[in-house]
Amino acid sequence: MPLFKFARLAMATRFEFALLGEDERMLRSASEEAFDEIQRLERKLSLFLPDSEISFVNRHRSINPIRLSPELFFLLHRAVYLSKITEGTFDITVGPLMRCWRRSAGSHDVPSIGTIQQALEMVGSSLLHLEEKHYALQFEKPGMEIDLGSIGKGYALECAAQILLDAGVESGLLHGGASSVYAIGSESGTSPWKIGIAKPAPEFLDHQENLPQTASETLAIAPLTNDSLSVSAVWGRGFKSGSTYYGHVIDPRTGFPVRKVLSSAVVLENPTDADALSTALLLMDQEGIDRVIQLFPNLRYLRTISLEENSYRVESRNLPAL
Repeated sequence: MPLFKFARLAMATRFEFALLGEDERMLRSASEEAFDEIQRLERKLSLFLPDSEISFVNRHRSINPIRLSPELFFLLHRAVYLSKITEGTFDITVGPLMRCWRRSAGSHDVPSIGTIQQALEMVGSSLLHLEEKHYALQFEKPGMEIDLGSIGKGYALECAAQILLDAGVESGLLHGGASSVYAIGSESGTSPWKIGIAKPAPEFLDHQENLPQTASETLAIAPLTNDSLSVSAVWGRGFKSGSTYYGHVIDPRTGFPVRKVLSSAVVLENPTDADALSTALLLMDQEGIDRVIQLFPNLRYLRTISLEENSYRVESRNLPAL
């Protein structure tokens, strides 16, 4: 069966679909509809578009209730649930902290303890109050800010995949920037789609002061059939201050970038949940992970843990390293 590929830029990344089928016209039409949906969600969820619904919410971040669209309300409701079960290691109210560190990335100056503490006072999903009858959101403290960067791309893939399924697509691979992947069906018959998970970037391990650019070797292969894969890593959009590298993943509990876990990969049926949990697993201890597995028994994961000698060890569940 022929493979057709389609792509479009959205959410500051490149989304690509590789779809198996005989009817190229149908697959192209379904892909265009799915890409349109991703861009619609970007206009709703992006923190960086001034006319998005999230930007509106963040501009009116008083303690007065704010009416939301039903779609955004239920996405926030899901995010608050995921924050609760991960004990705050995933948290969409991390916005004030992200703002602190984005400013620091430009100047390469680490935020002061006082600045971080002030931002931390406005972080915590327990400070979000959602009222379903009127689809209303209320912040407990003025100055709070929602950031959907750790769940929005997964949700976009979930919605795009549903459009393709409704159109009759039976087999395909969808990804957004390679860090969020969803597999429809299998690649051929009973053979799953196979996605490589990269090792931590060598430059990051050998020279912590350097911003890593690529990871050239494969750490593991994730087989996917009607599954999603989400990969989170601490390198990428960070900065160096002195001899220390500060990554872009911020711990909502401490206000500082994650350092112990270098990367995490999560395989789960739902791409929205996988996106959130791959971030959470950068921060969780084993006891917390075990509690999450009780709620998601099909969860497969792999983590790389930093060691003092600029190396790492691998932890995994049903996703073994090569």
